[in-house]
Amino acid sequence: MPKAIGMVEFTSVARGIYAADQMVKAADVEIVTAGSTCPGKYIAIVHGDVASVYDSVRTGERAAEEYLVDSIVIPNVNPQVFPAITGTTMPDRIQALGIIESFAQATMIIAADAVLKAAELQPLELRLGNGLGGKSFFIFTGDVAAVQAGVEAGKAAVKDNGLLVNVEVIPSPSDVLVASLL
Repeated sequence: MPKAIGMVEFTSVARGIYAADQMVKAADVEIVTAGSTCPGKYIAIVHGDVASVYDSVRTGERAAEEYLVDSIVIPNVNPQVFPAITGTTMPDRIQALGIIESFAQATMIIAADAVLKAAELQPLELRLGNGLGGKSFFIFTGDVAAVQAGVEAGKAAVKDNGLLVNVEVIPSPSDVLVASLL
């Protein structure tokens, strides 16, 4: 199982595709996802062992040149972050819901990792920029106390850089709402 995740965000789709190619050639990493996001940006997210992810992200940063927006590396990332990014999560059951919304994509991955490490929680969706004008959100579930602890951890991870939009806790979500989220 991969121990680290890294992301590079670009202002140019063409340069992003080029840099993603360089990233996977430079180190033993796999692409979690790579593609265009709103508003006209490109992200490349890779995973692997910590050293390889650092090497890959540094390569992406160098290849980005003036098209670099942001980059992150999270060593020892919570393994539930990966299925949340790719939209392949299916929690055992829905209890309370927590939602964190940010203006930044990379910051939201950091927040999601912090949330999942804070308490016994399961991710529903980690949306990065698509259809959101560049914003991102993370939805997760667990008991009310765990969701509240996760929201606080996620808020702390996001608010230091001033990119937090909003957080919400829904103690007993409607079955109609839950069906629309899954």
